[in-house]
Amino acid sequence: MYKKIIVFEGVDGTGKSYHINQVAKFLKSKKIKFIKFREPGGSSNSEIIRKIILKNNSSLSKESDLLLYLAARKENYDKLIKPNLKKKIILIDRFVDSTIAYQHYGQKINLKLINNLNNFVLKGLTISHTFLLKIDKKNLKKRLKRKNKNRYDSFDIKFYTSVQNGYIKLLKKNFTKYTLINSNLPKNINEKLVLSKISKIIKK
Repeated sequence: MYKKIIVFEGVDGTGKSYHINQVAKFLKSKKIKFIKFREPGGSSNSEIIRKIILKNNSSLSKESDLLLYLAARKENYDKLIKPNLKKKIILIDRFVDSTIAYQHYGQKINLKLINNLNNFVLKGLTISHTFLLKIDKKNLKKRLKRKNKNRYDSFDIKFYTSVQNGYIKLLKKNFTKYTLINSNLPKNINEKLVLSKISKIIKK
């Protein structure tokens, strides 16, 4: 049951936080031990880094962004993942795929560099399953008009389209470890799909 790392991926506004919270409630109801965190963010130091990355008036270069994301991930690996890997199910809101989708497919940073940095930080760690949430352009535009915006919300629709296409490419490379969720559908329909898949994953 344990040694499971389950990740929720997708562009902003697809409902990742909602579904990961529903999974947490489900696991709690089953008395299954778990931890849940987000990236960027998670551990105390990573949350400090998150504020730096997402600050609206930030003038960080895309390369500096990348290194900060990986610094935050290293903190999470040491403080949250490694201590709990054999004890609890680990739920993560964004992880390695987000770095590749946003920093490579979105910002065009060299993929080999990103992979090398991730390998250095995570030491060969593997993901048990990824839920990829996808949304159409019309609904993406609506959801990006939220009130509490961060620096990444100022990026245009072309950027987010590139990011989402990047996610799909990652899914196609290893589709057996992914579940694609159509976030244009009502939440209750997708919630049933997610929880059904979770039930199967935790029984393995």
